[in-house]
Amino acid sequence: MQAVTGDRRIFWRGPATIAVMLSGLALAACQTGGPAGELTKIDTAQSSSENIASLSAVIARNPQDPEAYNVRGSAYGRGGKYREALQDFDTAIQLRPNFYQAYANRALIHRFMGNQANALSDYNRAVQLNPNYDAAYIGRGNLYRKAGRVQEAFNDFQKAIQLDTTDPRAYHNRGLIYQQQRQHAYAIEDFSTAISLAPEAAEPYNGRGLSYLATNDEENAFADFNMAIKLDGNIAESWANQALIYERRGDKAKAARSYSQAARLDPNYKPAIEGLARTRG
Repeated sequence: MQAVTGDRRIFWRGPATIAVMLSGLALAACQTGGPAGELTKIDTAQSSSENIASLSAVIARNPQDPEAYNVRGSAYGRGGKYREALQDFDTAIQLRPNFYQAYANRALIHRFMGNQANALSDYNRAVQLNPNYDAAYIGRGNLYRKAGRVQEAFNDFQKAIQLDTTDPRAYHNRGLIYQQQRQHAYAIEDFSTAISLAPEAAEPYNGRGLSYLATNDEENAFADFNMAIKLDGNIAESWANQALIYERRGDKAKAARSYSQAARLDPNYKPAIEGLARTRG
């Protein structure tokens, strides 16, 4: 497949938007974190206080176990306790210097804390320790994408896919890059793969719907936006995308209701605000 060039941003954790101009109306793509957050698959814990307590008890019984620190660090990370997570990942790496999963997990926490240079260093180290670790390429690709380094992001997602990853983020994010480059056939293929890997996630439906709409396949676009809402009714982009179809069909009343719902979910979401201005009254 063709690689891409350019310096435009795409997605995968926290809301963002892209603009695809079609018939004078802006299409809003949902670009959020995708299924279940970004801690790597070694994380099997949840962030509840009960699980943290259980993991702490495990560590108390065996304070030299790097796996226990890595799992508890992941649980802390899921709960937003980033400093505690960093401490646990630091300890895991001290106990096992070649612990590539812990490097990738620590990189993600650095990303969330805004320490991008540290995050990149940790992702690079994880890849150096295990050149076949797909999660590290996906994490680093997200980091590159956030920095506008689109070609490097594309290369990392491509590498993860070549490693036969089953992580839907690789396909979703590569699909978003193809979409921004207006290679919609490739984008639709990647979004469809992401959906097959994570059928409960709304975001790939939004992405695929936008590429369908960009190729004038309004029926499939509408079906995807409706499915995104069915799977998760709390994403503003989904409602705005649905509203856009209603607006294109001349049903301003339904469009205004959907734009209004999008604006309620995110009062600062520009496509919803602009859509309401066009359709209300």
